[in-house]
Amino acid sequence: MRDSIVMPRRKTRQIMVGDVPVGGDAPIAVQSMTNTLTTDIDATVAQIHGLEEAGADIVRVSVPDPESAAAMPEILAQTNLPIIADIHFSYKMALLSLDAGVHGLRLNPGNIGSRDRVERVVKAAQERGVSIRIGVNAGSLEKEVNEKRKAAVLEAEAALKAEQVAAEAEAAAEATTEEASEEKAAE
Repeated sequence: MRDSIVMPRRKTRQIMVGDVPVGGDAPIAVQSMTNTLTTDIDATVAQIHGLEEAGADIVRVSVPDPESAAAMPEILAQTNLPIIADIHFSYKMALLSLDAGVHGLRLNPGNIGSRDRVERVVKAAQERGVSIRIGVNAGSLEKEVNEKRKAAVLEAEAALKAEQVAAEAEAAAEATTEEASEEKAAE
């Protein structure tokens, strides 16, 4: 019964995140993310330990600023799970995280700057054998992109609403015409 509801896995290449195999024929790895301030080392380490006890295999930690990057060596020293540095906007935080010894990076190449910066991060990760997960979502987009996207979404929603109102008006008009025709026929 269970096999009938499990989706077939897409064939992928296996990589390593620390000592955890991901992809290929490896078992599914559970990844979670801390929601503490990374600079609060005690709280972040406690949350990682809690995630480990709950069964997580990999933990992602946000590295938004130099202070968070500076906390990474201590966090890594106090934890057993592979840690992925979640990078937004600054290629320098990716480089600092790699220097700290993280096991993986999650970044959006579109928001860390020029092609040269992306290449520097990729080269540094390759030199250390660290995998990079590419992730893009609204939370990782620059403010200007979000504002532009927001305007486009609002415009599309307004156009859709206008179409819906027009369709409802047309349906109401047709119903009124049908009612009038039926009343006339009944006379």
